[in-house]
Amino acid sequence: QVQLVESGGGLVQTGGSLRLSCTISGNTWEWKSAAWHRQAPGKQREWVALIAQSGFTNYPQAVKGRFAISRGSNNNTVYLQMNDLTPEDSGVYYCQAPAHGIWGQGTQVTVSS
Repeated sequence: QVQLVESGGGLVQTGGSLRLSCTISGNTWEWKSAAWHRQAPGKQREWVALIAQSGFTNYPQAVKGRFAISRGSNNNTVYLQMNDLTPEDSGVYYCQAPAHGIWGQGTQVTVSS
């Protein structure tokens, strides 16, 4: 059973940075791809970053140039570096392992103006 646990969320001022971590466990884990999504109150969950097995990364326009997804050398951690944050970036951030159909429980990010 694969499990994802996010950490690193918190309160930051506009223009600040946060680094989220997604720790992956489970003996059936096989690296294929990973993604980060976020959900603000009253809004639909939206994708914010993807990293493929090849290392290819992709982002929606709203975060491109500010967010960076990466994976740890142990292949059991996925990071999301978020820079130049604005209040519109606030929400619960979720890690996803698409190939496994698994989501983490989320970590709250709040950006104050």
